[in-house]
Amino acid sequence: MKNAQKFLDLVQHPIRFRVFLLTKLPSAFFSGLRINYVDHNQARVKIKYGWFTKNPFRSTYFACLSMAAEMSTGILAWMNVYGKKPPVSMLVIRTEANFLKRATTSTLFTCEDGPAISQAVDEAFASGKTVNFAARSTGRNESGEIVAEFIITWSFKAKPTERLESNDSQKILNN
Repeated sequence: MKNAQKFLDLVQHPIRFRVFLLTKLPSAFFSGLRINYVDHNQARVKIKYGWFTKNPFRSTYFACLSMAAEMSTGILAWMNVYGKKPPVSMLVIRTEANFLKRATTSTLFTCEDGPAISQAVDEAFASGKTVNFAARSTGRNESGEIVAEFIITWSFKAKPTERLESNDSQKILNN
């Protein structure tokens, strides 16, 4: 929980997180992605409708919607792997999307799978095996109508090299 709180402090700091986006995820920075809210249970990420995010059909480009949906699930995953020793890797292995309505206003993506993501990360950490989890993110327009639904499947695995080193250390200590 201590690492999770450190992570929340980092992503909720307006300047540090924007610098992170600019240096590590520039497309998210220039698209104007913003974390609207995040805690241990849920995350909400907003993508604005505007010149940089629109397509020729006067709606938000699907890739921008995908970025926001992925970030709403990924921020919860990242919070749970942050600071783990041995580190736990995370990777998107699958995306599914249903686009239900044209996104012509800002869209707010919400993922409420925080506890289940935490459980999947803990299982991967304890077992050293790959654990996959399909997180759901729902995007709503400013009127509250569902614009898109995404399922982002994450793969979690504790990094084996450090796990082996710690197991070797345990064997030495036990002998």
